[in-house]
This record gives sequence, structure tokens and C-alpha cells, in this order.
Amino acid sequence: MQPHPNVQAVQRALDDAGARDSSGGPSQVRLLPEAVHTAAAAAEALGVEVGAIANSLVFDADDAPLLVLTSGAHRVDTAGLAASLGVTHLRRATPDFVKRHTGQVIGGVAPVGHPQPLRTLVDTALAAYDEVWAAGGVPQAVFPTTHAELLRLTSGTPTEVA
Repeated sequence: MQPHPNVQAVQRALDDAGARDSSGGPSQVRLLPEAVHTAAAAAEALGVEVGAIANSLVFDADDAPLLVLTSGAHRVDTAGLAASLGVTHLRRATPDFVKRHTGQVIGGVAPVGHPQPLRTLVDTALAAYDEVWAAGGVPQAVFPTTHAELLRLTSGTPTEVA
């Protein structure tokens, strides 16, 4: 059975970037037995702390997409983040907005594999974990990585988001 095209796009992006997991091996997208739509569900399925899950949240920042990779252990402080970014409106994007800018659906948005690169912020709280897990393009797919790799892969900015 062929993996979903989004999973293929994410794996291709990881391969093209030479992505590594926490052990230094190639980062590989893994399919879980069932979809995991929340950080808590992903953490349970993987047997890790919820804080080690890198939630990919897409925001509408004055009509431009903003990807925030945040630890599953907390919520994004949108008011504080908007002020620090100098944007007037920062709100969770609609499913259509997310799909248009990432090619992926909410619950499975990966940090990579989008039609165009997105401005990305990477939660500094993820640096506390030797290994973090990110979505792999669909709600059933994940891949292991590190905070440093997320920064490198996304050209992201380390940011306190909570």
C-alpha cells in the first residue's frame, strides 16, 4: 500500500534536507495504528511525555500564514505573540486556510512538505527534550526529530510561545 501523498512529500522533504533523528540516523515518517488528532493522543501512542510532541499550529497573522511549532504541554499566548511579532491580528487559521498554505489538514500538519516555505516559530520549550515528535502530513503519521533539527529544517526562529 502506497503512503498518502502528504506523507510522501514530508518524507521527501526530510530526505532532501538530510534530516536526522535524536540518534543521528535518518528521520523516518512512521504510521501509527490510528490517527492522533491531539498532542495527548500522540504522546500516549508513542509512550512519551506530552511536552515532547511538537504541535504544528497554523495561524493567520494579518492574512499571512504563520506556523508555530509548540510543545504539546502548553498553549500559545496569541496576544503576547502578536505583540512580539508586531501583527494586528493573530488567530487560529481556518481549515481551508491551513489546507491552502500547507497542503495538509489540521491534525496532521507537518513542519515540512508544504507547497511553499512558511514563516515558522519553534517553541524554545521543545529544547528540553532530547527527542521530539512532529506530525508527518496526515493525522496518523509522525516522525522523530530534535529541537535543533526543527530549527534547521524549517529555518525557524526559536521563540517562547506560551
